Amino acid sequence: MRLAEIRRYPVKSMLGEVVPAADVGPRGLAGDRLWAVRDPDGKFGSGKNTRRFRRMPGLFDFRAYAAERAPVVELPDGRRFAADDAAGHRAVGAVLGRTVTLAPESAVPHHDEGPVSLLTTASMRALTALSGGEAGGAGGAGEAGGQGGAGIDPLRFRANLLIDVAGSGFVEDGWVGRLVRVGAEVVLRVVRPLTRCVMIDMAQDGAAGRNDLLKALAEHHGMTFGVMAVVERQGRVATGDVCSWA
Repeated sequence: MRLAEIRRYPVKSMLGEVVPAADVGPRGLAGDRLWAVRDPDGKFGSGKNTRRFRRMPGLFDFRAYAAERAPVVELPDGRRFAADDAAGHRAVGAVLGRTVTLAPESAVPHHDEGPVSLLTTASMRALTALSGGEAGGAGGAGEAGGQGGAGIDPLRFRANLLIDVAGSGFVEDGWVGRLVRVGAEVVLRVVRPLTRCVMIDMAQDGAAGRNDLLKALAEHHGMTFGVMAVVERQGRVATGDVCSWA
């Protein structure tokens, strides 16, 4: 097993960035989901409505990049603002059609379920076989041929770490309770499968909207895909790192 791809999302529910390496600490990848869009009621922008989150259509039109002081947010028209810039808040709100601010994490965590999300290429191939792949053959590190088209783009699932595993099947389901070493330093403990929502079917970053992925997971896999892990030993990970059992 090897680490195929590292993704982080400096602002929750916006598009993020693929990085060659990342530091991993107790709350996950450095800079991941450290900021969020917040409405006047204090709820965080998301693709769903819950006690903590408010559905805000349009967040996938923005991209965030990590920076030293605060993330840089790129608007659909190409303008860029620092996440702590009040003018940027107004610009984001104008695009979304609502009053918002961008806020760093405080007492309430921005993660949906936990600090680090993992997905395997084996699971990507299994879901491709169930759903027929990605229209247009969008490229991605975890893609593999399936019935009817190219593999599904892994960006849909917003996993932090994509691990290349041979074969096809939801193999990470069997990792719950196990320790996974990533590279020479980092050790993760897999806690539970990740429950999925409508966001995986939404159009994002060149991947067209669709209406079958969540349905396929609901019918065949309990609406879960990938797993959540906590950090047992912090350190640095890099694309190509060997992954093994600790």
